[in-house]
Amino acid sequence: MATVPGQLIWEIVKKNNSFLVKQFGNGTAGIRFSKEPNNLCNVHSYKHSGLANKKTVTIQAGKDQCVLLGTTKTKKQNKPATLLNKSLMKKEFHRMAKAVSNQVADNYYRPDLKKAALARLSVVNRSLKVSKSGMKKKNRT
Repeated sequence: MATVPGQLIWEIVKKNNSFLVKQFGNGTAGIRFSKEPNNLCNVHSYKHSGLANKKTVTIQAGKDQCVLLGTTKTKKQNKPATLLNKSLMKKEFHRMAKAVSNQVADNYYRPDLKKAALARLSVVNRSLKVSKSGMKKKNRT
């Protein structure tokens, strides 16, 4: 089976697809977001597209206060069940950041997504932190 180039896939899905979210701002200026899987920034562009690129990165919250780092296998594009290399990270933040940096940029996987991957890791890690319950502040009356 022949594979379809990513640029052709992007030309087909860029105008209209099921993951596209359009936000209208002032005047005719519209912002386009995307809810597709493996899209780090949720921006509708070829660079961040999880559909059109063979090599994608995803960072999600996992079970038990851990972070899931997933990268796409380039050889298994026609088998969606085994498409992702998944790794769970339960370390301190700076160690997770170094692991993500090594996986994305230092292995020449997708060095252009390093900044976006670290930003997504920061947001996911911050959302997993449990707030400490201390004394409640009293309202002044």
